[in-house]
Amino acid sequence: MDLLWADMYGIVPLLGCVTRLHPMIYHHAGRYTWYSEGINPLCEHEVRQFLRHAHRVRSLQIPFDNHFHLLSVLPIKTSLFPRLLSLSMVLHPTGYLHFFLSPTLRRCFLPIIDPDLKSILACCVVLEDLTIKVPCQSTSDELSLLSDSIRLCKRLVTLYCPPLDWAAWKHLSNLPTLLSVAICGEVMCPLDTDNFVFTRFLNITALSFHVNTASYVIAVMRNSAFPSLKEFKMIARVLPWEDAEQLFHALSQYTACQTLEHIDILSRDQGVPEPSDRSLTPITQFLGFTQLRTLQLAFPHCCIRLDNHLLLKATSSWPHIRSLKLEDPHLRPPSITFCGLFTALRQSPHLHTLHVLMDAVHIDIDPQAESFQHTSLRTLDVRSSHIADREAVAHIISSMLPSVESVIYGYSGHHIRYAWQEVNKRLKSFKSSAVLGRRITGATAGC
Repeated sequence: MDLLWADMYGIVPLLGCVTRLHPMIYHHAGRYTWYSEGINPLCEHEVRQFLRHAHRVRSLQIPFDNHFHLLSVLPIKTSLFPRLLSLSMVLHPTGYLHFFLSPTLRRCFLPIIDPDLKSILACCVVLEDLTIKVPCQSTSDELSLLSDSIRLCKRLVTLYCPPLDWAAWKHLSNLPTLLSVAICGEVMCPLDTDNFVFTRFLNITALSFHVNTASYVIAVMRNSAFPSLKEFKMIARVLPWEDAEQLFHALSQYTACQTLEHIDILSRDQGVPEPSDRSLTPITQFLGFTQLRTLQLAFPHCCIRLDNHLLLKATSSWPHIRSLKLEDPHLRPPSITFCGLFTALRQSPHLHTLHVLMDAVHIDIDPQAESFQHTSLRTLDVRSSHIADREAVAHIISSMLPSVESVIYGYSGHHIRYAWQEVNKRLKSFKSSAVLGRRITGATAGC
C-alpha cells in the first residue's frame, strides 16, 4: 500500500478517496478527466477521507492548481503530507503552498520566488536540493528576498536559482554539504566586489551560470576559490573577447586548472568584434587544464588561429580528453587538414566526440599508406566544412575512423549538405560490404 501512494502526480487520486467526489472523478472508467469548478469544498469528514493516504506520499508533483479550492476548509499552516521527501510544482498554487511543506522535505522545485520564501525554507530544515526556476525576469526585490532566504538553508547539496548577492555566496561557502550551484537569470545589479571577503568553497564540484553577460561570473570566480571544482559551464547572451579573456584568467587561478574535468562556454551573439590583439588564441588559455575530459567552446572567435599545430598542442596537453567541441559561430577558412587531424588524434586515444571545422577539400593523407586507426571516435561533426572528392573523404573516414558510422555536418548550404550526404552513403556502403565480406570469410572457413 505504501508503494502505491509513494509517488503522486497531482492530488486527484487523493480526492478520489472522497465518497462524494469518487464517481465524478472516475466516471465511465476514465481516470482524472475531471474538472472541479463549481464543486463545493470538502467538509470536515471529507477532509479525513482525503487525508487517509496522505501520510504515505513521499514524492509529489503539482502540474496545475485548479483543485485547491476544494481544500479551503483546512486551516492555514496545515501540512497535508507529513512524510513528504520531494515536491515539484509546475504552477504556483497561490495561497496553498503551505499545504505541501514538510519538515522532512529534502527536494523542492518552485516555479517562482514566492513572497513567503523565507518561511517556506525555514520550515524545510533538512532541505538538500532546491531548484527555483522562474520563467521570466525577476525584480530586484525578488532577488533580494531570494538571497536572504537562501541564507536559511543549512544542509543544501545542490542549488539552482536566479543570481545571488555576496551575502548569500558567503553563506554558501560555509555549507560543507554543498556540491553543485547553478545560477540562471538576468543579473539586475552587479556584485559589489569592494565589500567582499575572499571565500573558499571547499567541496563544490560543479558550477553553472546562464546569464546575460559574463561580468557576474567573473566577479564570483575572481573572488573565490574552488579547490574541488570539476565541472564549469557558462552560457552568456553576450561574450566580448575582453570578458572572455578575464574569465579564462579567473578560471585558471587558485588550482581550478588542476581539477577541472568538464568546461562548457557558450554564447551565440555574432555581433562581437574580433580581438584586436592578433596573438591571442582562446584555445591556448586552456592548455594548462591537464585533467580535461570534455571541452566545449561555442562563442564568437573561439577558434581563431586554430590550425594543425595548435590542435596537436591542445590534444597533447589533454591526455584524458573524451569530448572536444570547438564551434565558432563566426565561420572562417578552415586550417585543420586530415593529416593534422590524425596527428592530433594519436595523442587522444580516449576521444569519442569531436566537433571541428575542417579543410576537407585539400586531401593531404593517403589512407592506404597509413596503418593508424582511431577506434574510440564515434561522433564526428565537421560543422560546415566544404568537400571536393567525396569518394576519397569517405575512404579516409572508413579506414581510419572505423567507429564513425556517419558524419554530422552543418546546414549552411545545399551543396555542403549534399556532399556530406554522399559521403555518408558511401560510408554505409563500405560498412555493409565489410560486414558481408566477414560473413563470407567466416562461412568459407567453416566449410
